[in-house]
Amino acid sequence: MVVSAVVAAAGLVVTFRPGLLAPPGALVEEAVAPVVDAVSSDPYAGSPAADYADGIAGFVLPEARAMGGLSRKDVAKGLERVRDLLAAAYLDRRTLEGGDPDAFVAALDRDQRRTFSLDPGADGLGREAVNSFAPGTAVPATDVVKVKGEITLGTFHEDGLRGVEVKLNHLVVYAVHRPGQPRTVIRVVTHPTGRVLLHRDGGRLVAWVSDWGASATPARCDTDDGYIHPVYDDLPPGTVAPTGVPHDPYVLDEEPFDEGCRASQET
Repeated sequence: MVVSAVVAAAGLVVTFRPGLLAPPGALVEEAVAPVVDAVSSDPYAGSPAADYADGIAGFVLPEARAMGGLSRKDVAKGLERVRDLLAAAYLDRRTLEGGDPDAFVAALDRDQRRTFSLDPGADGLGREAVNSFAPGTAVPATDVVKVKGEITLGTFHEDGLRGVEVKLNHLVVYAVHRPGQPRTVIRVVTHPTGRVLLHRDGGRLVAWVSDWGASATPARCDTDDGYIHPVYDDLPPGTVAPTGVPHDPYVLDEEPFDEGCRASQET
């Protein structure tokens, strides 16, 4: 999963992203985040997220068509499974609140489900595959999660398999506050990207997660537990300076950040 540390000075944020499907490494930054006006009834007001779709409506599926050796019906069914994976990873309330990502595991292909592990450092998919706020760090300021992005189709031929490649690129934005402190509302912008391969295994349609991960801003980068640790306004700046030119966390078509802590603009 990807996390991000934040605002050490004048609207700067730091974004952290370990490699996709790789165990998280040492994280390095802590800083200060901008606070949303708690008086506003809409915590997304004044941000690009105000115009995003609500929840699962933002995961818009492309029109299914026969390709890659699969029928139109197969592609349509595979796309529905991809949307189930997205909803489970980024919208499931239990998962977001730090619970076990049972919904995401259930949405995986049965063979990939067996390899999922919450053990730190385990190979393959783990908690980093979902957006999950560390227990005790965040309470939703609203039931609405804002989503924008795209799902595109192509074909693949790898390792003797042939089928449809589904590429994912989204922004998923949450409004959260400290438990018991509703005036500490911040927006956390995450940028999930991924790749799911659809193919036939005998008589069975497989939807296999090949790449999957997300960045998050503002969040701490000095933890390695797979959770998002949101950064509020009362945290001191970290001792490690952010790297790179501050980027706009709401830019969807920007190349995902591979690793480390990256400077970012306010959310």
